[in-house]
Amino acid sequence: MRIAVIDDERPARSELKHQLSELLPEAQIDEGESGAQALEMAGETGYDLFFLDINLGDINGTVLVNALKNMQPDMKIVFVTAYSEYAVKAFELEVEDYIMKPFDKRRLQKMLKKCKAKKAEKVLEGVRRIAINTEGKTIFKEVEDIVYIETYNRGCMIHTVGEDYFEGKTIGEFEKRLCDMGFFRSQKSFLVNLSKVKELFLWKNNSFAIKMEGYDKEILPVGREKIKVLRQLLGG
Repeated sequence: MRIAVIDDERPARSELKHQLSELLPEAQIDEGESGAQALEMAGETGYDLFFLDINLGDINGTVLVNALKNMQPDMKIVFVTAYSEYAVKAFELEVEDYIMKPFDKRRLQKMLKKCKAKKAEKVLEGVRRIAINTEGKTIFKEVEDIVYIETYNRGCMIHTVGEDYFEGKTIGEFEKRLCDMGFFRSQKSFLVNLSKVKELFLWKNNSFAIKMEGYDKEILPVGREKIKVLRQLLGG
């Protein structure tokens, strides 16, 4: 996930960035201090979330929001403000949400969860397919039919609903293709479809593992550094 934090107050900007890093350790977070810089950043980089101080000073908040929406229609904009009266303005401008200074971590976590849920719903709206090159032919599979992918020999085994396929690509390549489609690298050798996770449980040596729908006999280990993020993504 790519996030921007725009605030002309350095302490507020640093605090928000710190809290976001704790809640979303996998996210890449950029920061800016003015409306002009916000426009420059949005023109150069695609963002999932844009935290915007509504009262930056150099550009009117309404004008700035409309410009950002035109530049990146799918980007979620969240107002950052010290004044509760701006909550009404947030809804008038149809931004995703607003958060108050000083920041409440629980409120921020709730807002992030809502944004993720909406993003997941949008991703699932269309038909998504992936081309799998295997045994001299190309097979097209619905992304939602892929249960999980694991490293195998010098490539990957793609486990789908009903059948398995081998493709000579690295799991890192599959991660790049599928990370925005509801897939998560639960361990260095496994990429899982979050919608197909059936069970998360304590395993050996105080580690965790998961089971996937349709693969009850398979136990997939979860990296220790991944468990916190996985729990958040699963809503646990």
